[in-house]
Amino acid sequence: MKQLAEILHLEEILAPLSKECDRLILIPHRFLHLFPLHALPVKESYLLDLFPNGVGYAPSCQLLQQVQLRQRPDFQSFFAIQNPTEDLFYADVEIESIQHYFPIEQTTILRGKDANRNALDTKIANLAEVNCLHFSCHGSFNLNNPANSCLLLNGAIVNEKLDLNKCLTLGDLFNKDFNLNQCRLVVLSACETGIVDSQNISDEYIGLPSGFLYAGSSSVISSLWTVDDVSTAFLFIQLYETLQNYPELKQGDIAVALNKALTWLRKLTSKEGEQLLQQIQPYIDIMFQGQDDILKDLFIDGAKTKFKSNARPFANPFYWAAFTAIGY
Repeated sequence: MKQLAEILHLEEILAPLSKECDRLILIPHRFLHLFPLHALPVKESYLLDLFPNGVGYAPSCQLLQQVQLRQRPDFQSFFAIQNPTEDLFYADVEIESIQHYFPIEQTTILRGKDANRNALDTKIANLAEVNCLHFSCHGSFNLNNPANSCLLLNGAIVNEKLDLNKCLTLGDLFNKDFNLNQCRLVVLSACETGIVDSQNISDEYIGLPSGFLYAGSSSVISSLWTVDDVSTAFLFIQLYETLQNYPELKQGDIAVALNKALTWLRKLTSKEGEQLLQQIQPYIDIMFQGQDDILKDLFIDGAKTKFKSNARPFANPFYWAAFTAIGY
């Protein structure tokens, strides 16, 4: 990342900027879409530290202009896909913790086996009223055919092969029935959801984030690589807590909230991490209710092992830099 900052002459670009410039929107080209530019080192800090009102991304100037016109102050209704493959334990904790920030009567969650393509299809009409759409699952980018990039739903793996008919694909997002015209934020808490077709030489990139923007959302948070499940759960629990400080989400607030959550995660101490683990203990108890306590202990020990490994266990950019706020 240091070498990339030098190649891009980052400090020379930043030097003439006014100190009053407190927000940055990046529109990368081709391969630069694959890098966490907000995590580029600048002297003793990172690029995102220089802009208190956030560092965000956009697929193109044209799409940025379109999403700027989408006024979406409401942030009350919540729709989530929770651990459809039933192998992401911290995804369960993530959603169970986050849902309490929304009114229960405006919350819909498809969990585990219920989070299949048929169930999602029956709810597609309801998505037109959703303000926040959250996927906590596996994701996959298809380098050979980007339209087949997908979010995995229950039953997507058949005989160790991926059945795209049981996934939500990028191609599906361009379907006119997929309407997110009231959506302020889509969160893709999954691996590789921000990867794009770097071979495409047009002005716009092809990837899941642009698909959700096309469907109507004004902002998308996605990831650039295979992410750690513990740190990801902690990050998004903190993100939604931060968003409570914005009762009416204005344009740009998503990038600000994500930047604050990323900074919080990388500065999190082991002691603070253990305290947070205690705070979410009730959700862990619910998740393992009726099961062997040994499984629950192994689950908790997985997080504690990370806390014992380092005074700031998630300081390495691997844990936090993958996530980007795209849109406005």
